[in-house]
Amino acid sequence: MDRALALARAAAAAGEVPVGALVVEAATGRVLAAAANRTEADADPTAHAEILALRAAAAATGAPRLPECDLYVTLEPCAMCAAAIAFARIRRLYFGAFDPKGGAVDHGPRLFSQPTIHHAPEVVGGVREAACAALLKDFFAARRGGAESG
Repeated sequence: MDRALALARAAAAAGEVPVGALVVEAATGRVLAAAANRTEADADPTAHAEILALRAAAAATGAPRLPECDLYVTLEPCAMCAAAIAFARIRRLYFGAFDPKGGAVDHGPRLFSQPTIHHAPEVVGGVREAACAALLKDFFAARRGGAESG
């Protein structure tokens, strides 16, 4: 999660919402792909860190499914990203900060609990939660001109 946090910090410095993600080969610990949010830079609403990391890992392996891989991300995935995680057949999802407003794993639609979901990875939430949440809180407070977040 430290590397995902470093990616998130770099995204914040570039003016992106600070989210970083890694796809890791579970058996070896080898990082197949790493990405940070690029929605602003790419003018692409789908350029979330998770989507970019999944695309890169699929390209690296030559396969659309990654059942022997784990995904580390600094924020609870949104519905779009959770669906992509399911389609990629990710083995285990580790995420940092919980997202009561936009998350879709432990909040909102709780996508992996739906009976129609194609695949539900094992989920471990709250990994380095304080550091991940603080990064987001500080980013949005700075964008609001230093106003305290709620």
